[in-house]
Amino acid sequence: MPRTRWLIASLLLIPLSDALLLVVVSDFIGWKATVALVVLTGLVGMLLVRAEGRHTLRTLQRKVQTGDLPTNELMDGALLIAAGAFLLTPGLVTDTIGFLLAVPVTRYPIREVLKRFVVKPYLDKRMEGFVSGNVWTAGFPQEEFGGPGGPGGSSGSGQSGDFVDVDGGTVNDDNR
Repeated sequence: MPRTRWLIASLLLIPLSDALLLVVVSDFIGWKATVALVVLTGLVGMLLVRAEGRHTLRTLQRKVQTGDLPTNELMDGALLIAAGAFLLTPGLVTDTIGFLLAVPVTRYPIREVLKRFVVKPYLDKRMEGFVSGNVWTAGFPQEEFGGPGGPGGSSGSGQSGDFVDVDGGTVNDDNR
C-alpha cells in the first residue's frame, strides 16, 4: 500500500509542476505567448506522434510478414500512445514528457529500461524463470534439497546436479 501512495503522489506532482511552470513562463513572456506556445507544442507533438506511429506500424507489419516477433514495435506503439496522451494534456512539463516518448532517440533507451526493469522481471515471475534462463535443468536447488533445513538434512550433503534419495543420501549420475 505505501508503494501505491508514492505512485499517486508522484503522479500528482506532474500537474502541479506544470501549473507552476506555466505561471512562471507567462510572467516571463506573457499569457498570450504562453497559450500559443502550449498550443504549438501540442500540435507539433501530435504530428510527430502520428508520423512515428505510421513508421512503427509499417515496421510491425513487416516483422509479422517475415515471421519475426514484433516485441520492440509493440512497446514503441504503447510508448507512442502514452506520448500522445501527454501531448494532448495542456502544459509544458507534459509536452516535454510527450516529446521524450515520441522522439526515437530518447524512446529507444526508455524502451530498453522498461524491458529490463519492468517487463522482464514480470515475465520471469510469471514463467518461473524461463525468460531469464534461471531454471533448474538437472537436479534440485540446493535450498530445497540437501541445504540447511531441507529434506536432505542440515549438513548440506546434496549438490546441485545431484539427486537426493529418500534417506537423505546423495546419488550421483555414476551411482544410479
